[in-house]
Amino acid sequence: MDAGSHSIPSERSRTPLQEAVTRPYMPSLSTGSRNPSAKCYGDRFIPDRSAMDMDMAHYLLTESKKDKENAAASPSKEAYRRLLAEKLLNNRTRILAFRNKPPEPENVSADVASSHLQAKSAKQRRHIPQSAERTLDAPDLVDDYYLNLLDWGSNNVLSIALGDTVYLWNASSGSTSELVTVDEDSGPITSVSWAPDGRHIAVGLNSSDVQLWDTSSNRLLRTLRDVHDARVGSLAWNNSILTTGSMDGKIVNNDVRIRNHVVQRYEGHSQEVCGLKWSGSGQQLASGGNDNLLHIWDVSMASSVPSAGRNQWLHRLDNHTAAVKALAWCPFQSNLLATGGGGSDRCIKFWNTHTGACLNSVDTGSQVCALLWNKNERELLSSHGFMQNQLTLWKYPSMVKMAELTGHSSRVLFMAQSPDGCTVASAAADETLRFWNVFGAPEAPKPAAKTSYTGMFNSFNHIR
Repeated sequence: MDAGSHSIPSERSRTPLQEAVTRPYMPSLSTGSRNPSAKCYGDRFIPDRSAMDMDMAHYLLTESKKDKENAAASPSKEAYRRLLAEKLLNNRTRILAFRNKPPEPENVSADVASSHLQAKSAKQRRHIPQSAERTLDAPDLVDDYYLNLLDWGSNNVLSIALGDTVYLWNASSGSTSELVTVDEDSGPITSVSWAPDGRHIAVGLNSSDVQLWDTSSNRLLRTLRDVHDARVGSLAWNNSILTTGSMDGKIVNNDVRIRNHVVQRYEGHSQEVCGLKWSGSGQQLASGGNDNLLHIWDVSMASSVPSAGRNQWLHRLDNHTAAVKALAWCPFQSNLLATGGGGSDRCIKFWNTHTGACLNSVDTGSQVCALLWNKNERELLSSHGFMQNQLTLWKYPSMVKMAELTGHSSRVLFMAQSPDGCTVASAAADETLRFWNVFGAPEAPKPAAKTSYTGMFNSFNHIR
């Protein structure tokens, strides 16, 4: 069991998804070190009088005048003068002197130093901002570990459920709109998930129903009823298949294109299903539950006959000692899955989903609420609660901490990633929504391949 819902008093007069009143991040204007014993080299080219040889400077300034005076001298005397200047002055021509260059590292060969400089110039270390670039108010955000109330669609619109209402925030324009407010008998809203087309969205309710909405017209397309016996806290799309997970422990595949939408069932959890994620190939489904179990399901093993009883999972993994909500499939290795455990587990584990082997386990020291992979680098971001309420960026596979991002004052329950993979939104029990530029600048845009998602909902006009 893991800690679930907590109620925190909040101020009422706040407008959802408006800029929160917070102290803006101000980078230090000082370039110097705070250590008084450290040398300060500065950034201005000011001559250093103490480092100058004034006699040498005087000689170099008057040398050209003497050359004119000695123009009539014999060639032998002129050659002797030039040779003497060369030996004594070592061909020095600089008059002004600046601060000395840093000393070369000791016991380092020239080849090693050269290769180090080349490697450093080839790829500079990415700067990771330590504070959120934007903070929005999120009043009435339900503080419940088992829910999934935040998602970012492919059209760059972020959806968040606040109490009984789903709000849409357009990341391109910064505009906010209200999609739907459900009645008290159906609410609160327990999950939201964008369809792959970025236009349609599924909304799970406390009443066990699931609504499908067209956000371009703010139209309710259909309601999936009698699928579950309790609230629907997790949703996952696989093309036109909407997979729903519930407090009743059941997982159901719904084909949203047809009238009789229930096409497959997975039964293996004895308590609430709080995490659902399809692999990138759409062949495997990962599910995590409040029974501390992780299941890996294969599409070929699902039963379309309800009376067939419990389906056989591909892997049943019981290594976690708390609820398993955080799930993330690796974008660069198709059979690699990262999972995070709740408050009494605190671990991030990595799995080979073909063999079921646990590849690594890292104790993070606090409840793991969500996980996201960097799409461009081998990095993993985790969000936490019940101590520091931080976001932690890890280097994979070494799992060395690259950064810890703080700012939330309560556990960071949900995370969502922008379509370009660079910005992460985090929603926490402190009723704020924060945006972090944690994964760096986007790569050069590539021609987008045409998808076949547009026809997914075409038949809804004929479904009643």
